[in-house]
Amino acid sequence: MHKKKNIKTNNYLQGLRPISNTIPRGLRGILKKGGHNFSNVVDNWNTIVGKKISDNCYPIKINASKHVENGVLTLMVKHGKETEIEYERMNIIDKINSFFGYRYIKAIKLNIINQLNNNTEKFINKKNLEKKFEINEIKDHELKKNLQTLIKAYNEKKS
Repeated sequence: MHKKKNIKTNNYLQGLRPISNTIPRGLRGILKKGGHNFSNVVDNWNTIVGKKISDNCYPIKINASKHVENGVLTLMVKHGKETEIEYERMNIIDKINSFFGYRYIKAIKLNIINQLNNNTEKFINKKNLEKKFEINEIKDHELKKNLQTLIKAYNEKKS
């Protein structure tokens, strides 16, 4: 292969291009703004902040500067749990910043959910689950037994 000079980029071997040229233009902007960091926060939310906090709130957006530092994290918080999250605010910031290894978040903004959305999980106890699916009216003994073990496993996982 021979070297070829391109005006836009540095020297490169003919046939090979820098990876940055292969990324679509819209995705380049997202990566420069740190969009991959937000997806990391969402994907690892439970492990970063712990189950107690993650059950009461979740991240919806991060406003970060061009240099991907000192961002503002916006959290959706369940109604009634905002004081707990307010007390844990600095703890959440420290955990996220230690996850990334630099000061990615400097402040947290809270938005309150007034009612349960369809996306949020509703806790169902065993009796309501059996009533909802009317397991007692199923005539097939094997199917009834399998559904009861499924409900038992589900309830044990939630406990």
